[in-house]
Formats: sequence, C-alpha cells, structure tokens
Amino acid sequence: MPTKVQVNVGDEVFATGSTDAFGAVREVHAHELVIDIEGFGDVRLAADVVTSVHDHKVIIDVNKLPTAVRDAIAHAHDGEDRY
Repeated sequence: MPTKVQVNVGDEVFATGSTDAFGAVREVHAHELVIDIEGFGDVRLAADVVTSVHDHKVIIDVNKLPTAVRDAIAHAHDGEDRY
C-alpha cells in the first residue's frame, strides 16, 4: 500500500536531481497538484509524478511530464540575473 505524504500549499517544487526550485505548490488535491511554474503559470500534475516530499520540498520526475511542461521547467529561470 502506498504511503501518503504531506504536501502543502507553498512548498517549493524541484526536478529530481536539481537544487533549484522551479515553482511552488498552489493547490493540493487527492490525486493531483496545481503548481505555479516560474515564468509560465499554473499547471496541474498527477500525483504519481511526485517522487518524494521532505523539508517543504516536493521532488518530481519530469520525465513523466508532457513536453510543454518540461520546456517550461527548463526555462523557469531564464528571466533571472545570475551572478
């Protein structure tokens, strides 16, 4: 039986293996999350894309996402100045 984990509105969202958050949780539902991807907007994700949750961080497997969503995640930080 799968273990339920606590996901909260405001938790940061990360791709597996990444140290940079690309968004935040906006809504939590039984079988899906609504996340805000920086520079893109709200996206509904099936709960099965979540690989782990800890320390207010939601880790997702981007390989399970549609191409358009993967592209949005890849460009989430394009408008930021990096020093």
